[in-house]
Amino acid sequence: METKYFDHTILKADATEAQVAKICEEALENDFASVCVNQYYTKFVAEKLKGSDVKVCTVVGFPLGMSDTRVKAFETKAAIEDGATEVDMVINVGALKDKKYDYVLKDIKTLKEVCGKDVVLKVIIETCLLTEEEKVKACELSKEAGADFVKTSTGFSTGGAKAEDVALMRKTVGDAMGVKASGGIHTAEEAQAMIDAGANRLGTSATLAIIGK
Repeated sequence: METKYFDHTILKADATEAQVAKICEEALENDFASVCVNQYYTKFVAEKLKGSDVKVCTVVGFPLGMSDTRVKAFETKAAIEDGATEVDMVINVGALKDKKYDYVLKDIKTLKEVCGKDVVLKVIIETCLLTEEEKVKACELSKEAGADFVKTSTGFSTGGAKAEDVALMRKTVGDAMGVKASGGIHTAEEAQAMIDAGANRLGTSATLAIIGK
């Protein structure tokens, strides 16, 4: 399996510097797409990955997505200043469910403006909390806002990635955007199912087991 599919991820609250350093080493050894961490470790990871083509990915508004847009924008700006080249933001799920589509659109659009052309923005829609219609709407809004990817899950809610959700997301955004599957991907079979459904990026902390290392 192509290693550039993988965002090698460590997002647990008790992640230590030594554990994050190990994730960075593994990403460099295996040429993964990125290392995905919480904001606090962005600068540390940027240092570790310096000079490589492994991207620095930071989560924003994580894991609930309920911070004010101004807070998310500040967080995004800080992450970029610390060396993030990819930002995975969480949408405001409650606002989406309330059909406050202008708010959700502006939330994503504002962060894409902060990211500019050079920083990739992935939009976590938290599929496990959404109806089919809401999943489609979240993808449409992400596309309209100019985001680069839609992403299934934080991995911190009631469920993770499902192949049928990935397929729906890919169908909705077409070839114009990336689709990232994340949450609960532990085996090569599960990873392949996501890729077959249309994912072109996978977020997982079980990356080494998946590639058979």
